Amino acid sequence: MADGQHQLSIINREKLVISGVLQVLNYDEEEILLETTLGYLVIKGSNFNISNLSLETGNLELSGRVNNLSYSEGKGARGKGLMQRLFR
Repeated sequence: MADGQHQLSIINREKLVISGVLQVLNYDEEEILLETTLGYLVIKGSNFNISNLSLETGNLELSGRVNNLSYSEGKGARGKGLMQRLFR
């Protein structure tokens, strides 16, 4: 994938394939926070399981029930301040 590109595919709300992932900032069975090439991405749902993650290629695959996807700008903001803004 070319630098800066980001793609997201959802299959039956149960499998996600994402490219352009820079890092996983937070992960549990109900919520995942990712930094992508196009900003921060919050994925909410249930029974999440990351089956494949390569930060070298920027690819992530996960399974579980997807209920919500939310993007946030803020490339320069990090840490606790960002987390507080995203989860209000």
